[in-house]
Amino acid sequence: MSVSREYAFRLVAAMTRPQKQAVLLCIDAVLAPVALVAAIMLIHDADVPPAWREALPAFLPVVAILAGLVSMMTRLHRIQLKAIETQGMTTLAFAAFLLTASSAICLVFKGGVLPPTLSIMLGILWFLMSVGTRLSMLSMLRRVLRQGRPPNRVLIYGAGTTGVQLAAALRPHPTIVPVAFVDDNPALQTLSISGLRVMAPDRIGTLARRHDVSRVLLAMPSASPARQVQLARRLEDQGLKVMTLPSFAQLVGEEALVDHLAPVTPGRFLNRPVIDPIRPEGAATYTDRVVLVSGAGGSIGSELCRQLLTARPRRLVLFEVSEYALYAIDRELRDIARDLKVEIVPVLGTVTDTRLTQMVMRRYGVEVVFHAAAYKHVPLVEANPLAGLANNVLGTRSFAEASRNAGVERFILISTDKAVRPTSVMGASKRLAEMVVQDLAARSSGTVFSMVRFGNVLGSSGSVIPLFRDQIARGGPVTLTHPDVTRFFMTVAEAARLVMLAGAFSGQDCGGEVFVLDMGQPIRIGELARQMIEAAGCTLRDAGNPDGDIEIVVTGLRPGEKLHEELLLGNGLLATPHPKILRARETCLSEAETALALRSLRNLLAAGDEAAVLPLLARWVEGFQPEGSVILASTA
Repeated sequence: MSVSREYAFRLVAAMTRPQKQAVLLCIDAVLAPVALVAAIMLIHDADVPPAWREALPAFLPVVAILAGLVSMMTRLHRIQLKAIETQGMTTLAFAAFLLTASSAICLVFKGGVLPPTLSIMLGILWFLMSVGTRLSMLSMLRRVLRQGRPPNRVLIYGAGTTGVQLAAALRPHPTIVPVAFVDDNPALQTLSISGLRVMAPDRIGTLARRHDVSRVLLAMPSASPARQVQLARRLEDQGLKVMTLPSFAQLVGEEALVDHLAPVTPGRFLNRPVIDPIRPEGAATYTDRVVLVSGAGGSIGSELCRQLLTARPRRLVLFEVSEYALYAIDRELRDIARDLKVEIVPVLGTVTDTRLTQMVMRRYGVEVVFHAAAYKHVPLVEANPLAGLANNVLGTRSFAEASRNAGVERFILISTDKAVRPTSVMGASKRLAEMVVQDLAARSSGTVFSMVRFGNVLGSSGSVIPLFRDQIARGGPVTLTHPDVTRFFMTVAEAARLVMLAGAFSGQDCGGEVFVLDMGQPIRIGELARQMIEAAGCTLRDAGNPDGDIEIVVTGLRPGEKLHEELLLGNGLLATPHPKILRARETCLSEAETALALRSLRNLLAAGDEAAVLPLLARWVEGFQPEGSVILASTA
């Protein structure tokens, strides 16, 4: 910054607001006589008659006073220089009109050689000089402020109302310099709006390189969130930083400044009535009892704990391997449990720890066990088969035996429809866990063992609802493994109610029952994806609508994934006291076969032999058909 510019900047910065207004008032007053002289020179082409020259000195102070009074009346001198391009122009034009009228009146009453029409030229020239002076001062101040600061050149994406207002707001900024508008509308492209050219989106790269643009401002508040995210990702791929601007109506509170992606209520996609809340007779099974929930921090386990509290058990034992998940559910339930006078006992540990599980069962006098702990994500268990089998099969065996040895009254295993004629290691591990429980049920004289089998749980960790919601929030695409894939669905609240009711109904036969929910017809995942896209306020992009917001991409079935799931191995469904819950007895391995299968599994795990996993599962799990073919199973 030069010495003169630095001095000027310091001088302006040191001036008070009234001092700055006084300077502008003086400028308005001084410009009026200058404009009068210029008007006379223009009228006579610089050859001013002697009579006009004699009358001029007497009228110069008059127009100066008139200009000062007009500036004060219209409060022109109070308008900041940076506002001259907007509200200042209108005020200046009105002030020039008042100066023209007042000077014409003075000339009429004064008489003399100066004609009243001279005031018209005076007003025009005074307006032009005032505008020019203020713009020059503003430009000089901006240059002084920008001196030594690198300009931050930006593109404004969106030439609508918000974009134009943004450009006007940025124009006086000392360092941010709008370069051009970018808009998708071909009708606006090549036009000039607010002094900036409107360019097509495909010119962004060229503009960025030519003008050293590093940032793009998205001024498209009416566009869907998915559309904005798509634009942002495309611009970021070009090395540009992207910032999104809300509408000015949102900023002043006329519109909600929130994400347009409304929360998705999972139950809306079931296409069937939601199962009724648990009946009083079902809840009475757990009243004043000691209940243990393994996997208490998971999706099913945590909801099960919440609903169990309403039954007022005497003690609720939270068994969980994840420290954070245990901390979260313990903190959530503790205040509620205190009001209900329910003791909460958090236990950190794994179900494969036989010594710990037996100690917990006996120390706290557990009477009912809900075994929800399992590795359930198909691709992860497929990639880690040994860990999946150890946790899901041997962990269930250890937990169930500890329950029997401690004299637990009821043991309920939470299973999955993927255990029926499985194609994945996870599904096969859950079927083996079921057979372990069935074996213990056949040989138990005290503990009543049962299983609950249901389909996918909407909203649980790893389910399609949160996955699709995240993909939509990122602008897509939504990934679908197969266009024809279907699944049974239930809400997490329904799953917890089913488990509690199954615990209440278990033992009415001789134990070992499999309880399933009448889940209606399976849901096409492709249709679910389309519904979620529309529920988020977006449109589907496909061949029929190439300008849509979100695209669905088919990625192919994952290892171990079925096209269609089943709930039962056989037929023979029996009724229960609840019309939506059915009961079945399925074939299982004999005691000797179960023992042999478990011994083979332990040997396999001890040797770390992953190659032997699939042959072992194919031998002992009915209908197991590993990766390599797609199973089209009929629904139950």
